[in-house]
Amino acid sequence: MEPKLEHKLTIHTMRLYKKELNIIINAALKEDVGSGDITTNLIVPRKTISKAFLLAKEDGIIAGLPVAKGVFTKLDKKIIWKSLVKEGDKVSAGTKIAQIRGSYRALLTGERTALNFLQRMSGIATAASKYIDQLSGLKTKILDTRKTVPGLRVLDKYSVKIGGGTNHRMGLYDMVMIKDNHIKVSGSITEAVRQIRKNLKRKIAIEVETTNINEVKEALNAHVDIIMLDNMSLPEMKETIALVNNRVKVEASGGIDLNSIRAVAETGVDFISVGALTHSVKALDIGMYFE
Repeated sequence: MEPKLEHKLTIHTMRLYKKELNIIINAALKEDVGSGDITTNLIVPRKTISKAFLLAKEDGIIAGLPVAKGVFTKLDKKIIWKSLVKEGDKVSAGTKIAQIRGSYRALLTGERTALNFLQRMSGIATAASKYIDQLSGLKTKILDTRKTVPGLRVLDKYSVKIGGGTNHRMGLYDMVMIKDNHIKVSGSITEAVRQIRKNLKRKIAIEVETTNINEVKEALNAHVDIIMLDNMSLPEMKETIALVNNRVKVEASGGIDLNSIRAVAETGVDFISVGALTHSVKALDIGMYFE
């Protein structure tokens, strides 16, 4: 069975996650606004209309425009939003990325929440793009992980996709991932896979984490779909690729960064998972300014 690693998290399918997005935005506004923006509501007249623009203050990949728009729309349904760039566009510092017109109160109240989403998502997309650039000419794909902000996984993985990366499993429910502790309680890779196949009532990809060549051989004999090489050295990866000989997909994982990723990809692995894309990403510097 060909493992399904790609989820429908693209610029054309954000609408499929409308319900999740609505929940996320509502929670973010409740957290920040609560019972009301005291300062703004006491200073700014209710009917005052204003215009503002969003500005990229450093080079990067833009992701999250629909989310930022959604924040302002929640606060003022009459907001007029105009995107000046597209999702996934590479922009330079000083580029205006969107214009907004509407309630001055709504713009001020939603500013930080909208920017928090847009900056984080653009930061993730930018990071993913940098990793992709390191793999120019190679077949290896960059995978994200489950190391996301709780409650924001849809947005984190969407942003990886916008940056050119590939989405791995969305959660614990859509793919089997047998890791060291599963193997420990089962007794062996072989037994863990046997139990999965005995009890699983649907067709789903099975991936197994391995740490040495003997475990790779056992996983191969168990006929899994993907073998993960956890913190293996480059010589061990090359030996594994020769042993596997394209019979299954191979993923490298563990401490791989921008400096080492090219060498890892050159071993011939199909995938490299990078937790840093989402667990410690640097937000892209974006500001909002009133005209």
